[in-house]
Amino acid sequence: MRQIFLDTETTGLSAANGDRVIEIGCVELINRKLTRNNKHFYLNAERESHEDALKVHGISSEFLKDKPKFPEVVEEFLEFCAGAEIIIHNAPFDLSFLNKELELVGKPSFKGFVASVTDTLVMAKEMYPGKRNSLDSLCDRLGVDNSGRTLHGALLDAELLADVYINLTRGQDALLIDGTTGQSADGTVIQIDLSNFKLDVLLANDQETAAHEDVLSQIDKASKGKTVWLATPQPA
Repeated sequence: MRQIFLDTETTGLSAANGDRVIEIGCVELINRKLTRNNKHFYLNAERESHEDALKVHGISSEFLKDKPKFPEVVEEFLEFCAGAEIIIHNAPFDLSFLNKELELVGKPSFKGFVASVTDTLVMAKEMYPGKRNSLDSLCDRLGVDNSGRTLHGALLDAELLADVYINLTRGQDALLIDGTTGQSADGTVIQIDLSNFKLDVLLANDQETAAHEDVLSQIDKASKGKTVWLATPQPA
């Protein structure tokens, strides 16, 4: 599964009123592992950033004047994103700007080039109702180090979002369910014979059982009663 975490910086808050994209950052995740095959563009929007926007990202028009314009990078950008699940924090904002940029070069909307778009702000609001769910707030809540984020930057924010997403979805390392394959240091897939392994069964004590039930209760509350195990009839 290929996922791309995407963020933009813009000259202001309204694509409809003429504000433009000045930075795009994309971070690739495959099978829940960061690949470091990222994509990053600074863009010359040929217009000044609003004062409030400049305070957020600190990217001046002077810095951008020798950078490419969106039409010069659009094919490379779309090729990188093609067919992937795109993950964005507050997706409607970024999509409105990307769609406007694509419209200006005569192309269809962004969703037509990708498999799907996931909004982590929606995910966070469902998991933490009534709490602040900005990217910085989620970093603090989930233990993601954002100490280097003095100003917003598209690539840095996309990298932080990848860490936040991994934590939101319960950690990066997947369990090896069937126990039959592994991977050597050089990346070669190897077979693992578990037929001769005998594992002791350690039962949970009362304290561990109570702690487990408490975690299940918290998950059920966060999902608003949508947990599968409570909806599934238990064996007699």
